[in-house]
Amino acid sequence: MQLTPNFTLEELTHTDHRTIKNVPNSTEINNLRRVAELLEEVKVVLNNNPIMVNSGFRCKELNDAVGSKDSSQHRVGCAADIRVPGLSPDQVVQAIKNSPIQFDQLIREFDSWTHISVPNEPSGTPRKQILIIDKQGTRIYS
Repeated sequence: MQLTPNFTLEELTHTDHRTIKNVPNSTEINNLRRVAELLEEVKVVLNNNPIMVNSGFRCKELNDAVGSKDSSQHRVGCAADIRVPGLSPDQVVQAIKNSPIQFDQLIREFDSWTHISVPNEPSGTPRKQILIIDKQGTRIYS
């Protein structure tokens, strides 16, 4: 299912865990559509570079399998972990940070990918929280 011109439901629910059925419900699909719309804005800010989605929606079983918390925005389809070929996660964070994009969270994770999310509720106000997560822990991005 095409969610936006450049992003599909399949890529926002893909998993390499072949035994886990990672199927979102209708509310989670609507949240993924909001994430896809956010990623379209990111794509424009990044000069239309390709965006590779590492992880989007994660059902409870998949979320547990990857060792994430139940409070993860991935659980409700409100987040995506992305990579942009040719750009470091720090460059991606800086470009989004310096843009008018209204994100909920933006996280440089382990200097390997960038987490970006929308508010859990469609009417929610984006927090515009920017963090770093790595071996040293979680801290504010400066």
